[in-house]
Amino acid sequence: MQHSDALIRTLRAVTDSSNVALVTPQATVLEAMLSGWEGQQRSRGLRPDTIAVRLRLIVRFQEFSGKMPWEWNAQDVEEFISGVDQRTKALSTMRHHHNAIKTFCAYLIDPNYDWVEICENQFGTHPVQVCLPWNTVAHKAQYEGSGKRRPLTFDEVETLFDTADAKVEELALSGKKGALAALRDSQLFKTAYAFGLRRNELAQLDLADLHYNTEAKQWGRYAALHVRWGKAAGGGAPRRRTVLLVPEFDWWVPGMRQWVEEAPDRFDPGNLDAIWVTERRTRISVGYLDRRFAELRAEAGLPKELTLHSLRHSYVTHLIEHGYADRFVQEQVGHQHSSTTSIYTSVSGDFKNRILAQALRKITDEEIER
Repeated sequence: MQHSDALIRTLRAVTDSSNVALVTPQATVLEAMLSGWEGQQRSRGLRPDTIAVRLRLIVRFQEFSGKMPWEWNAQDVEEFISGVDQRTKALSTMRHHHNAIKTFCAYLIDPNYDWVEICENQFGTHPVQVCLPWNTVAHKAQYEGSGKRRPLTFDEVETLFDTADAKVEELALSGKKGALAALRDSQLFKTAYAFGLRRNELAQLDLADLHYNTEAKQWGRYAALHVRWGKAAGGGAPRRRTVLLVPEFDWWVPGMRQWVEEAPDRFDPGNLDAIWVTERRTRISVGYLDRRFAELRAEAGLPKELTLHSLRHSYVTHLIEHGYADRFVQEQVGHQHSSTTSIYTSVSGDFKNRILAQALRKITDEEIER
């Protein structure tokens, strides 16, 4: 959908003249509203995919209600979110839908635009805000996901990666196709864990994102990853960060070196700089990552509630257990707020017992000194 200045100028001209009427007023005004809102969001610097998702949601809401935006009321929103739209199950998803509708309505009733006047002139009514404090999801909790979600234990991580490596060996020894793809998958999941990456951050990695660290020359170009496609905030541009490899995960280097220096050329990627290349010479997709992780999880006999994102939670938890400072962990995973990092952390009972034992020894030593 392209922003139509000419269409909006026509509507303003119609509003200024009582002798002019639109042939299809409802469709024309709706199209201009959506086009104008798209242009306003582009002017704010929001990403095209964020804008597209919001526009689709507004169109779905309009089709569901059977009404035009100047006819919407609070009950329409409630029925759309809670009654029929089965895709809005998670609280966070419901809140995102509410925010999109609320933002669109705010644009329509803003006095800096002419939509109220245009609608009153054409339809004898005007848009109102239909997302109100008493019919929308409030953000009361830091974490709104399922209680079943959790990090993997050290043993589960080991089981997962052992299963992935065994698959590579099995296919290589049998002479069947797929050994190279299995090697790729094993290494990419290890990378997700060793650097605490999100799915898209992992999929978008290029060879140029492998970096040196002067404090860890022994690892060469595998001492850090430059993440250029971090999660955006408020619909803005992707955030960037550099994630350092820590000594506890240096086991990742030999496998990554083997993959980067020997394997990708066998896919004949051409000019594609991606680290994870498919047999079709394309970049690996986020959907594939989810599907392949689910298959590997099942082969390893691990619980279904563990997802690829659980490896990121595991990374945070295990860094804390290894004794790294909270601020360092926060910077590594790219969280703006420490509270976000804290909800990722679920330290083990053994770790808690070690901390308690240290505290008890300190108390005992102090009593002895007295």
